[in-house]
Amino acid sequence: MSAAQDAQLTQFYDAHHDWLQGWLRQRLGCRDDAADLTQDTFIQVVVARNVAQIIEPRAFLATLAKRVMFNFWRRRDIERAYLEELAHFAPTSAPSQEDRALMLEALQLIDTVLGKLKPKVRQVFLLSQLQELTYREISERLDLPVITVRRYMTEAMRACWLTADFPQ
Repeated sequence: MSAAQDAQLTQFYDAHHDWLQGWLRQRLGCRDDAADLTQDTFIQVVVARNVAQIIEPRAFLATLAKRVMFNFWRRRDIERAYLEELAHFAPTSAPSQEDRALMLEALQLIDTVLGKLKPKVRQVFLLSQLQELTYREISERLDLPVITVRRYMTEAMRACWLTADFPQ
């Protein structure tokens, strides 16, 4: 980033930070979450484009902030569901804090990957992985040829492998 772009970004941040944080605080009802999501939104601004090209800054920031907020709520929902499941474990068999953090990170990654799949591909993948249906059973349930079920599973698995940072 050039010095001129850096100065433009600093000016953009200074001009809109307080407004955006207030906007988020109204929607979230929590000052700390609003502060965090404000910073996440400005990170998106840096990644998205040169601030000199932004014609309607508040509309642009609101759109980015809505996406950031949506992802925040999805992560929170995943974490809540995971913690509810953990409550069913005996205290001696519950995972460590580090394992919990790793598991939450993995669940969020899976959620992101699944969210990018076409609905039918996602449905096939979930029926296979969560309900442990065979390809034939999925084919019958969704009225799809088995070859299509196989193709959808390949597409879903490829998306998982390409997104994840698995050791090779």
